Amino acid sequence: MDRPNYITPAGYAALRAEYDTLFATERPALVETIAWAAGNGDRSENGDYIYGRKRLREIDRRLGWLSKRMKAAKVVDPSRQEDRTRAWFGATVTVADEDDRERVLTLVGDDEADAGAGRVGWNAPIARALRGAAVGDLRRVELPAGLREYEVTGISYPAG
Repeated sequence: MDRPNYITPAGYAALRAEYDTLFATERPALVETIAWAAGNGDRSENGDYIYGRKRLREIDRRLGWLSKRMKAAKVVDPSRQEDRTRAWFGATVTVADEDDRERVLTLVGDDEADAGAGRVGWNAPIARALRGAAVGDLRRVELPAGLREYEVTGISYPAG
């Protein structure tokens, strides 16, 4: 990876929980089902066996991906941010567009981004534009809908 995988403590905990669930619960149960299905004879028409092997490959692929992401993760606690006057990782930023419509965005790790909930990945275009911004700054962002300009109207961080 060419850039750090910044993530909040809560985001890391979510990755870890998914990994633990897949590894300790789902995978062993699936291996047991596959072993049972394999003992039933002809595997070529055995749906439990065929589906089980396919699902096992999916789980192993996901476990590999989660493992790599957790290994590359750099956990950053936003509540410990010293410069709270500017938008850095973990900041909740309120912006207003040209039509005075306000949006509240929280700058989080790419693995925990959820646009519908207002959590924007650290490497998303709007997050890159807001990095280092202070209240009152104007920032231009190239979005799929075209060039937009936003004014930063508020910045906050979680309490430490």
